[in-house]
Amino acid sequence: MTVIRANGLEIAYERLGEGPPVVFVHGAAEDARVWQPQLAGLADEFTVVAWDEPGAGRSSDPPEGFGLADHADCLAALIEALALGPAHVAGLSWGGTIVLELYRRHPGLVATLILVDTYAGWKGSLPREEVQARVAGVRRMLASPAEQFDPTLPGLFAGDPPAEFVPLLEQIAGDVRPRSLEMQLLVMAEADQRDLLPRIHVPTLLIWGELDVRSPLSVARRLEQAIPDAELVVIPDCGHVSNLERPERFNEAVREFCRGHTRG
Repeated sequence: MTVIRANGLEIAYERLGEGPPVVFVHGAAEDARVWQPQLAGLADEFTVVAWDEPGAGRSSDPPEGFGLADHADCLAALIEALALGPAHVAGLSWGGTIVLELYRRHPGLVATLILVDTYAGWKGSLPREEVQARVAGVRRMLASPAEQFDPTLPGLFAGDPPAEFVPLLEQIAGDVRPRSLEMQLLVMAEADQRDLLPRIHVPTLLIWGELDVRSPLSVARRLEQAIPDAELVVIPDCGHVSNLERPERFNEAVREFCRGHTRG
């Protein structure tokens, strides 16, 4: 991992390969390690970068009141510092919400959007009652004694997690910082980016697990309808963390899309 200073914070990232830049943005209760299959599988053709967002992995903790715009601005600072823009930018779940905000605030840094099992914010994608239930669940989890704290959200995979990634998932879960997780999820609960969707004017790929229960396929269909010329790839027998559950199919979709939208 390498670290840069961005907006007063230390931001850690991993970079592999040469070629058109693809930046991967992880979800809540995760860090850059969740993108290992993509770093390994796509670096033969692309410059692949995965960050640890503020408060995750080896990046420093953000200050109080650090909001969605602040996350997007830190991501922009990383892309600018590495001279990657305009880049293909991919976000999973909460990471997709950050990526959408990056496009709102820094559109010149974005060549294409790859939105993976994500939301236009919880408020912008889920029924009000579901958002309230999720927030209550977050508060219960964070109120648990430290030894009982489990940041693993239900329904991440269609079946059992792939055995080869179980040790990795355990390591990532063990490093989750409760305060950061609370900040991420509560920010996402209030986010509503539906106004942005019709104004997206870069090629957009939606990658969704067919059996995702965290962000159901109905959310993907609404994004597909709202974003001009969006393309949807549905991965069969797959849940929310599609990049880990079906990495070969996921990487194939990313590779094909980025090849088709890279300026020669």
